[in-house]
Amino acid sequence: MNLSRLLLGSTCIALAGAASAAQTLTIATVNNADMIRMQRLSQNFEQQNPEIDLNWVVLEENVLRQRLTTDIATQGGQFDVLTIGMYEASLWGDKGWLAPMSDLPADYDLDDVFPSVREGLSVDGTLYALPFYAESSMTYYRTDLFEQAGLQMPEHPTWTQMAEFAEKLHKPDQDQYGMCLRGKAGWGENMALVTTVANAFGARWFDEQWQPEFNGPEWTRAATFYVDLLSKYGPPGASSNGFNENLALFNTGKCAMWVDATVAGSFVTDASQSKVADKVGFTFAPQQDTDKGSAWLYSWALAIPSTSKKQGAAKAFTTWATSRDYAKLVAETDGVANVPPGTRESTYSAEYMAAAPFAEITLESLKQADPASPSAKPVPYVGIQLVTIPEFQAIGTQVGKMFSAALTGQMPVEQMLTAVQQSTTREMKRAGYPK
Repeated sequence: MNLSRLLLGSTCIALAGAASAAQTLTIATVNNADMIRMQRLSQNFEQQNPEIDLNWVVLEENVLRQRLTTDIATQGGQFDVLTIGMYEASLWGDKGWLAPMSDLPADYDLDDVFPSVREGLSVDGTLYALPFYAESSMTYYRTDLFEQAGLQMPEHPTWTQMAEFAEKLHKPDQDQYGMCLRGKAGWGENMALVTTVANAFGARWFDEQWQPEFNGPEWTRAATFYVDLLSKYGPPGASSNGFNENLALFNTGKCAMWVDATVAGSFVTDASQSKVADKVGFTFAPQQDTDKGSAWLYSWALAIPSTSKKQGAAKAFTTWATSRDYAKLVAETDGVANVPPGTRESTYSAEYMAAAPFAEITLESLKQADPASPSAKPVPYVGIQLVTIPEFQAIGTQVGKMFSAALTGQMPVEQMLTAVQQSTTREMKRAGYPK
């Protein structure tokens, strides 16, 4: 055998060995714009790490949560990287279902991550997920429509004021709707928004003995207000609209106002996707009887299930996607205003603050959010737009369906709240509360 043939054979064997050593990570994520961008930019990670291939499973929010919950509870092991929130990170981390995010590279600079975000993804000081972005909620409104109508948005509007504005700006014959809000059923969809409305009206999910309070006057006022507001001044089919659907409506000029996640700030001001990019105003989420719990606190984060056999590669990806270097990559490719918000102090530079007109409201809302005190009354739970107990996912999903039914007129609000009280009481007793 001549030397060239021998070298060629050796090269082929080496390449075959490298190919067999390559690891494929299966990443489950949500179908919103920031994660779609992460998927697009991940080609940079694959170029830097040729031994790692990425397989993406991109799902709608409710479907993602259901798939991941089923997989992790059964130890199915379908995924190597999970896109989860603070709710799952704390509960699943406590059960040992997630790998601790320890021994991070020095240049990751964990101290740069806001303490409230780190704490929300930790259990007893152990971090179980790395934050991709964090969010509160805020009010988006059309400055041109407010000016034409002679209206002025307060810095801290009440829900009553929002309803008054919505009435004056609601022009369905012109495909313009006074108010867009989440109506799609789901504990992380409509109930995230509904719970902050309820908080503002002084309601709470449970009293200090874990008794549901949906039969109280605060929930009656809040639920009646929410249903009336969307029924009178919302777009058609509001019960089917979640974050993505309302974002599309707002960006096409069909919403005079919208209350939702602060992460939408970069999308509504992006002229490539928003027809009203230069006509958007920002202010705090509405209050009512109290300012407690009016704006939520949440983070979409990346976690590694303990069942993954590729934890080293998974940690390499999760640290890359949540790093300062990734933020720089987004700034260079898509503009500094599109950097994932809410997680790092370094994001809020003078350059970012100048480029992102929504940044100041986002930052202040994140600072003010207090998951330990979400209501005017004391509560036995932690969470603003959710209740951090294992049973909440099933309970919140069921309650979300009932609120959606009330929105479509399938049952009156009072009847709906009675059904919610009964079903939630039954489930809490079955789960053994108070514990």
